[in-house]
Amino acid sequence: MKRIAILLLIGLTTGSLSFAQGQRGQGQRAAGGPPADAPAARPNSGPAAKPAPGDLTLPMDSTITTSSAVTIKGQRVPYTATVGTQPVWDENGKPIAGVFYTYYERSDVKDRTTRPLVISFNGGPGTASVWMHLAYTGPKLLNIDNEGYPLQPYTIKDNPNSILDVADIVYIDPVNTGYSRMANKDVPRSKFFGVNADIKYLAEWLNVFVGRKNRWPSPKYLIGESYGTTRVSGLALELQNANWMYLNGVILVSPTDLGINREGPVGAANLLPYYSATAWFHKALPTDLQQKDLTAMLPEVEQFTINEFIPALAKGGFLEADKKKQIAAKVARYSGLSEKVILEHNLMVPTSFFWKELLRDKGQTIGRLDSRYLGIDREDAGERPDYSPELTSWLHSFAAPINYYFREFLNYKTDLKYYMFGPVHPWARTAENTDRTGENLRQAMAQNPYLHLLVQSGYYDGACDYFGAQYNMWQMDPSGKLKSRMDWKGYRSGHMMYLRQEDLVKSNDDLRDFIKKSTPKPNQPAKY
Repeated sequence: MKRIAILLLIGLTTGSLSFAQGQRGQGQRAAGGPPADAPAARPNSGPAAKPAPGDLTLPMDSTITTSSAVTIKGQRVPYTATVGTQPVWDENGKPIAGVFYTYYERSDVKDRTTRPLVISFNGGPGTASVWMHLAYTGPKLLNIDNEGYPLQPYTIKDNPNSILDVADIVYIDPVNTGYSRMANKDVPRSKFFGVNADIKYLAEWLNVFVGRKNRWPSPKYLIGESYGTTRVSGLALELQNANWMYLNGVILVSPTDLGINREGPVGAANLLPYYSATAWFHKALPTDLQQKDLTAMLPEVEQFTINEFIPALAKGGFLEADKKKQIAAKVARYSGLSEKVILEHNLMVPTSFFWKELLRDKGQTIGRLDSRYLGIDREDAGERPDYSPELTSWLHSFAAPINYYFREFLNYKTDLKYYMFGPVHPWARTAENTDRTGENLRQAMAQNPYLHLLVQSGYYDGACDYFGAQYNMWQMDPSGKLKSRMDWKGYRSGHMMYLRQEDLVKSNDDLRDFIKKSTPKPNQPAKY
């Protein structure tokens, strides 16, 4: 674990176990409080099996298919939507879990050998695929305003920006998230709940899924958000080395640290550009900085961070007193905080304090995952906010629509609870579950000349900050030999940048361009 944020409904880190849209414990309770053990999956149900009213077990092997159409970029796109489950088998061929998925396939495509397949995961660990499914890349959207706030009624509408025009998409709920369940309480949790355990079983599951859907010839892409970036970075190498499945692209949305060391002075200093972006949004910067556009202002802060702030923090208590005061004055200028509180923290201001302090004089806190959101605490005093206003807002926005959508649009009717956050603990922290996923992704890219990387970050994300995501890329490829296949894109929102209408359009267009760019021309060899 890196930089542990003890605070909000996520209990996540910006490091190797960074929760996507939830928190251990408190976040789960906010979502309705899953029990310690989820209801079991139902074995030997067969491909035609359907969930039954009053049955709180999940058919392990089932499909339900419906047909629809959506207009994307002015073009009518017909598609089929298949919801269902596919088993996870143990080494003896015994089903030990049922994994729930939603698979969208454009239905007017005759040749799928050149049709890209996007494989989508969210994070947690412990969150379902609901977030990107109903708010980003899928053919349907939940009902929110243009900045991402909840609206009633909780309806579903078409997504005119979906990438379904250029790629088929499958959204996967790992075990004990969404409707996915273990076969019974006797199945060892260690089979699923750990960085590399998670990667291993999902790679085997994908091997079967790709075979069943006859997608082996297709260009394939992994997209993951938050902890999902840890998952897909590890999957890139696992699919390649253990399943001989080679990818064309990996997309990291609001990435974690991927096991790349950011502790100490580097980690503390790298937060400053995020602090500055957030202060700019809330109009808390000095006039000369505030008058600049966000992306015109940030390079100055980034250069200070790299060239002055990191070296100063590296000296610790041996930094000269006058130099310490100079640095504190600049950090105050760029962060919107007072020089006094910065010196009180020895120049290293924790994120939890920043979320409480920036608007303390206005009686408001700011969100962790998206610092555009405002909260109100019991009292203005204290070192950390009482709750996570952005996560509360997102649960408000998403929970009703996803339950409604499966039942009324996709005809998947079950009395099972759809886990926005599921019981995936204890999450193993043993040696065999050490996070080396950044290095795994580098190795996969080195071995596979076809493989490209796209990173997407929100400037106002305080959990998986944008400058840390850039730092990941720099450190992941120290030789610089892969950088021509790496791209980073920034957006004027937070962790789920696509909730803001303007960024929904831009981020999907960036995905569309990335897929087109990284799909090789016919007969183009994969070689250096």
